[in-house]
Amino acid sequence: MHVTDYDDFIKFMGEWGPFQKLITLLLCLSVIPNGLTGLSMVFIADTPPHHCVIPSNANISAEWRNHSIPLEDANGVMRYSKCTRYKLDVIKLLSDNGYVPGVDVNITELEQESCKDGWEYDREMYISTIVSEWDLVCNDAWKVPMTSSMYFFGVLTGSFLSGQLSDRFGRKIVLFATMGVQTAFTFFQIFSTSWLMFSALFFVVGLGLISNYVAAFVLGTEILSARIRVIFSTAGVCIFFAFGYMMLPLMAFFIRDWRMLVVAIAVPGVFFFPVWRLVPESPRWLLSQGRVEEAEAILRGAARKNGITAPEVIFAPLQVENDMEKFKRHTICDLVKSNNIRWITIMLSSVWVIISIGYFAVSLNTSNLYGDRYLNCFLSAAVEVPAYMLSWALFRSCSRRLCLFAMLFIGGAVLLLAQLIPRDLSSLSTALEMVGKFGITVAFTIVYAFSVELYPTVLRNTAVCACSMAARLGSIAAPYFVYLGTYYKSLPYLLMGSLSILGALISILLPETHGLPLPETINHMQSIQRCKKRQTSNNVTRDTAAEQNASML
Repeated sequence: MHVTDYDDFIKFMGEWGPFQKLITLLLCLSVIPNGLTGLSMVFIADTPPHHCVIPSNANISAEWRNHSIPLEDANGVMRYSKCTRYKLDVIKLLSDNGYVPGVDVNITELEQESCKDGWEYDREMYISTIVSEWDLVCNDAWKVPMTSSMYFFGVLTGSFLSGQLSDRFGRKIVLFATMGVQTAFTFFQIFSTSWLMFSALFFVVGLGLISNYVAAFVLGTEILSARIRVIFSTAGVCIFFAFGYMMLPLMAFFIRDWRMLVVAIAVPGVFFFPVWRLVPESPRWLLSQGRVEEAEAILRGAARKNGITAPEVIFAPLQVENDMEKFKRHTICDLVKSNNIRWITIMLSSVWVIISIGYFAVSLNTSNLYGDRYLNCFLSAAVEVPAYMLSWALFRSCSRRLCLFAMLFIGGAVLLLAQLIPRDLSSLSTALEMVGKFGITVAFTIVYAFSVELYPTVLRNTAVCACSMAARLGSIAAPYFVYLGTYYKSLPYLLMGSLSILGALISILLPETHGLPLPETINHMQSIQRCKKRQTSNNVTRDTAAEQNASML
């Protein structure tokens, strides 16, 4: 009897006792700080309305001061130029000579210059953002999407490192250690004295965030039974992430200074550390390391909390695989070792990249939508709750790959359709964008849980982190998808919609896992159709050869 019978061994504990309820609640609560932090750049790095400073000591008349900034057309709306002003010494000369702007002088023909004295920012929306503090506008506007990309570079690095650390040292240690990194470095950001320092710290925040999120996700799926695992992975952690996301615009509405907002975002993480003793290590992981006694001790403690008497010997029938695969050290290289796992990894990583681009680009774009940016951000977060509920319902009874295909296709098609809506129907366009966000969010939830089911215990955390690492290539690019909208407003949506439909087509090629137990070793993984045919052909060839040898004997 092999480790694949793990779920049968722990049936005595029941599915939904006090132990399972506590673990589910604690692990779900642990992701609230991630929801707060992940998209905080929507407010921390928002660009307030601004224009060039006209120095107060410039000796020009009030009339010329009011006409010193050129007007420019922005999507059919006239506004003050953000990056130029009329040449100040020319204006001073005209003012000294008593000329009247617009009467004696055609001001549109005057020579312009850059904002040599800095910028003046509108303080109605924010007291300060990192943009207004370090003048990340005009020639330095590229630093705004780069700030988000630095954070996602950190997420990329964390995805690479934490998976292997978690598979080697355990889920629990990585969960709490990286949560500490995330909380501490978020606090350190308030002491930033430059954009470069802030971005470097944000890199480390991203590294910690993804590491503890994936560790909590995998820990829950490995501790909980099959039925509760589906609820936890598709609705539990995701809904609590959405709760954190919904708290972000509420906090930002009342806290308009970016440093104080960062403090408020970091505080919830502090409250999770006292629960170290309440969260156990994954018994599945302990078994995969050959630490049977420790796994049994955790399960006995869980049984006591559930008011159940555990059997004297829990894993007595457990036999180690003949090839000792369970006790081998596995690395990220094993994800491309065999033909089957290689193709699964390539296709699944591609889908993750595409979903990540769509999700983060749509989320980061909320401040550019028509209407109140706080309300838009809240709606963008709130739409995720029904999306997670739907993903849970779909995951309970439907094909994983068909659900993934349908949601990606719907999300991509709606984003393409939104660009056909006339400008005067901006509310309809925003509503369609939220529908697109809904579809992509469902797909994001499904692909997380789908990935957990596809890969074996010996590689699960490494594999999920590797896929997440691939997805960060998409999230790194996502801020620049939004930035492309400054050149052609519809371009981000055309790209996101087309890529989402491509991802839908790729997802249909993945193997199905619905109704199957979690694989424990690489040999237990489901095969994609191409590899399955090849494997069957090889088996037939071997059987034929064996029969021929037998007949010769």
